[in-house]
Amino acid sequence: MSIFKKDKKSGGNYLSGKEVRAIAKENKKVMKELEAYKNRKCDESEYLTEMKGEENILEIDDLHSYFFTEQGVVKAVNGVSFDIPKNKTVGIVGESGCGKSVTSMSVMRLLQGPTGQIVSGEIRFHAKEKIFDIAKMPMRDIHKIRGSEIAMIFQEPMTSLNPIFTIGEQLDEVTFINKKGASKEEAKAKSIEMLNLVGIAMPERVYGAYPHELSGGMRQRVMIAMALASDPRLIIADEPTTALDVTIQAQILDLLRDLKDKIDGSIMLITHDLGIIAEMADYVVVMYAGRVIEKGTVEEIFHNPLHPYTIGLQKSKPTVDSDSDELYNIPGNVPNPVNMPNHCYFKERCAMCKEKCSGEYPGMIQVSPTHFVSCHLYEEGQK
Repeated sequence: MSIFKKDKKSGGNYLSGKEVRAIAKENKKVMKELEAYKNRKCDESEYLTEMKGEENILEIDDLHSYFFTEQGVVKAVNGVSFDIPKNKTVGIVGESGCGKSVTSMSVMRLLQGPTGQIVSGEIRFHAKEKIFDIAKMPMRDIHKIRGSEIAMIFQEPMTSLNPIFTIGEQLDEVTFINKKGASKEEAKAKSIEMLNLVGIAMPERVYGAYPHELSGGMRQRVMIAMALASDPRLIIADEPTTALDVTIQAQILDLLRDLKDKIDGSIMLITHDLGIIAEMADYVVVMYAGRVIEKGTVEEIFHNPLHPYTIGLQKSKPTVDSDSDELYNIPGNVPNPVNMPNHCYFKERCAMCKEKCSGEYPGMIQVSPTHFVSCHLYEEGQK
């Protein structure tokens, strides 16, 4: 049943003051419990676990991350499951608001509380020495892996770098945090080494520069250097080339590809650009409205897309040999994240919709050893 009432005059939806107060009261209760859980004191054994697949470095299993708002609970990540194998790049693709970045922020435990919370699910990470369930780790212990074993490259480097500190000061801080007792000379040597690694000319000059003195591409290289300074096993790149021009974008992608092999690590690459996914990824996860609707190898997703949404994304790519003057547009809008339906979220926008699509949300169907799709069209007996 919808929590919204229909406004007869405007035809829109609204909440009464009584309903807003009821939502706020319930949210406060749930947020208090979740905040207490993530700030608890506990023994390490409570969040040690085992990987389901030895070939994986990260396993996300039925993850639910919500935002508790005055209008209701926004289920930004609503039952997401996928794996990141060792030494591989997994691309996460989907429209804005589909849950890509919230998934990555959940892995890093950077959701802004108390409104943003991991409600349930597991995030199993194979660290250098132990295996942790990140979702169960208290915030006081997250420093064991955040920054040191899992690093993140953010979308806009100018908002990630502090404008009042030099590049060198910000890079040195990574070494000081992750290597106790490091001297200033050791930190500077490590920073210069990282700047060299990411292909920055005259690293000593850049080391003493401020962020505003560098170009966008240089700043993004600094962000990559900062992420690599702690020798992480997993790099999360959240649209690392969005703010860059095409030439610099290609250089950054080449850099990431080379660095993955040098550090012998894995990359979780978040982007809107299917061209980047095709070039960079080994595996692809397609998300829609907080759920994974298709996943498989890059060849399977690009040469044999199954879900109508994935097919729509493929058709929306601009191509030089297209006969049409207009780009393809998937009709309709994403449903309200506060009041999601019980049936398939893509139903109202789907040209291949069947009668069964009005029933329960489809489960994940395996069509090959590595290819999975969440769609009624591929259930047994369906054509």
